[in-house]
Order: sequence, then structure tokens, then C-alpha cells
Amino acid sequence: MAIDKYLDKIDDALEEAWSLPFTGGKRMIDIEKVRELVDAVRLHLPQEIKDAKAIVADREEIISDAKLEAEDIIKKAEERARNLVAQEEVLVVAQAKAGEALAEAHQKAKAAERAAIEYSEDTLKRAEAALLSAYTEIKNTRSALRNKAGAAAQAK
Repeated sequence: MAIDKYLDKIDDALEEAWSLPFTGGKRMIDIEKVRELVDAVRLHLPQEIKDAKAIVADREEIISDAKLEAEDIIKKAEERARNLVAQEEVLVVAQAKAGEALAEAHQKAKAAERAAIEYSEDTLKRAEAALLSAYTEIKNTRSALRNKAGAAAQAK
């Protein structure tokens, strides 16, 4: 179950709390139920972190694949250039084409690396925002619970 679902359940538990008469709207809540839900949120937070690590690993794999593809293109371009050099009358043409292929390979590799970095950055940014949002909601919920528990203790 996603963290958002547990946070919704915590919110539902707060809504279902019994109003105490003559307390100015203070409510009584099942502390054990809320603790179980908060523990569940804590247990599921590491999955979000694992997902972020997987995204970083994917980014590294994409960059590595792009570099391998670029190296392969470069090797093919160099081999083609050597074959063309063997033919005297096309020597100049071969050098020009090899240079173009090499430049194109470098350009494609850089474009692929930029795309992988941008994708990874965007995905990590969204994961960070989701984690920050969940963390903020948890802090606010815990604070509200502490305030209610303190108010309930003072009411006794």
C-alpha cells in the first residue's frame, strides 16, 4: 500500500475520533490505530528510497549504453576510414567521411548522455518532492497527535 493510502487512513482516523462534550471541539482518538498507521508509513518509506536508487542506477545504465554505442559507432567509422584509405583515389573522401562519422558519433553520444541526465534529474526531482511531501504530512500528523494527546492529558 502506498504511503498516501496510509496517510489517508490516518486522516480518516482523525475524522472518526469522538468529540468530547464541553471541551471546545476536542476529540478522543484510538492511539494504537494511529501508531500502527504511522509505523506502516515508516515501513514503506524505504521503498520510496529504493525506487530513487533504482532511478539513479537506470541513469547510469543509460549513460553507459550511450557510451558503448558511441564507441561502437566510432570503431565502425574508423574501420570504414581505414578501408577507404586503402583505395588511393578516394583517400580525401574517406578522411572527410570518417571525420563526419566521428563528429556525428560524438554528437549523438553527447545528446544521449544529456537526455539521460535530464530524465534522471527530472525523475529524482519528482521522487524528492513526493518524499518531502510525505515527510511533511507525517510531521504535521505527528504534531497534531501530540497536541491532541497533550490537550487530552490536560483535560483529565
